Amino acid sequence: MEVESFENEEVAKLLNDWFVSIKVDREERPDVDKVYMTYVQATQGGGGWPMSVFLTPELKPMVGGTYFPPDDRYGRPGFKSILRRVKEVWDTKKDAIRQSGELIVQQLAEATTASASSAELALDFSQQAVDLCTKQLAKGYDAKLGGFGGPPKFPRPVELYAIMRQYKRLHQAGKATDASKTLEMALHTLQAMAKGGMHDQIGGGFHRYSVDEYWHVPHFEKMLYDQGQLVNAYLDALCITKSQFYAQIARDVLDYLKRDMLDPDGGIYSAEDADSLEKEGHSRKKEGAFYVWTSQEIEEIIGRENAEIFMKFYYVKHDGNCDLSSMSDPHGEFVGKNVLIERMELEQVSAIFKLSVQDCARILGSCRKELFMNRLKRPRPHLDDKVIVAWNGLAISAFSRASRLLTVEPKDMEYRFPVLGSNLNEYMRIAERASLFIREKLYDKGTRRLTRSFRKGPSMAPGFLDDYAFLIGGLLDLFEVGGETKWLSWALELQETQVISTVFD
Repeated sequence: MEVESFENEEVAKLLNDWFVSIKVDREERPDVDKVYMTYVQATQGGGGWPMSVFLTPELKPMVGGTYFPPDDRYGRPGFKSILRRVKEVWDTKKDAIRQSGELIVQQLAEATTASASSAELALDFSQQAVDLCTKQLAKGYDAKLGGFGGPPKFPRPVELYAIMRQYKRLHQAGKATDASKTLEMALHTLQAMAKGGMHDQIGGGFHRYSVDEYWHVPHFEKMLYDQGQLVNAYLDALCITKSQFYAQIARDVLDYLKRDMLDPDGGIYSAEDADSLEKEGHSRKKEGAFYVWTSQEIEEIIGRENAEIFMKFYYVKHDGNCDLSSMSDPHGEFVGKNVLIERMELEQVSAIFKLSVQDCARILGSCRKELFMNRLKRPRPHLDDKVIVAWNGLAISAFSRASRLLTVEPKDMEYRFPVLGSNLNEYMRIAERASLFIREKLYDKGTRRLTRSFRKGPSMAPGFLDDYAFLIGGLLDLFEVGGETKWLSWALELQETQVISTVFD
């Protein structure tokens, strides 16, 4: 929508003539975003970003939604049509809309109160809540491709946490069959995401979501909160299965963060954009330009012989591979381009080329490294170098737990680029430095209050509930894996502030 509508002069004229446009940074003000996202979810059956909500002058919602094309198409009303219709209804039914807005706000307040009551109930009956959650997820489970529900498919680690918790309970109760079926939903989903194009096969880390059901073509943005939560999901799977596959993916993500997302003073940056220039000097950025490949590029970089093996393993095609689903490339943006995805097992590719599995893994690892080095020559996506407390808390937890759980490197680690075989003590050091960054730059020791974020100085936004909760969780994990007692003491301070704020603010 940024390109299609918000940079469109015709749309701009309609907005400027009829509306007061306010852009909310949901990272800075998640509280504002939550109010209107709840409204969109309640009225539209789902939510997401970009989110547009039309309000009365009293800030009561009238109508809202997520993506609108500029003109009527794809079975969706166009943004211009929405603007004209909202203006027409406001001019003719102003009083009714104001009354409706008041009712909506009352209902939102009741929903918020109900949510709080549900949360208290879940504390008393936590296992019943997990049972219900798992049953509901099972109804939407994609047994063929992994995940829950249809496209777009988001990584939703909290759901995977709940499923693995349910598995543990069933396993301890001796219900082996039920436990196995429950665990399979989580493991299958984690494997499908790791093998898909939503996972950056060359540089590590995960993109925001997959537009298709195959976890193939992603929205190429990379968010810190996804990385931190997904690492913990893969670490949980490692603890259950002892499979080094899950350890490898956790290392892959952490090494990406260590390489590309660390502030020199220790904070961890927020995100990398989806769009970038295809070449220096181009005027327009394109979605995924930094990440996609033509078959010719691959052959030129790694050589034709190795390219045959690589292209077979990663489903690379001369005319492009974004063809698995009608949802993969509906706008024809990736014609002739390839998003790497594992569609065959390593053993199958080894057999096709009459290689040992070890030799095939070595060749693929070498190819990934060569492509990575070549990719560094491309214009990079924009780096969002804000340090957000809540998201850093999630990453602190991931780095801390990894420093204890990833104790043994598999023998074939040398073949697993972009995993670099990090020293696990370094993971611990990164968690400690991020914690220290927040304590020194975003914490007022006098008031014991957090500030939400830092970029060239602290922001004006206060810390919100998720900032306290996720930082406390990260600090507790840091202490439990061998960190100093000062992290436990600070976590207790923060918890006390959180409780007082909840009661009195």
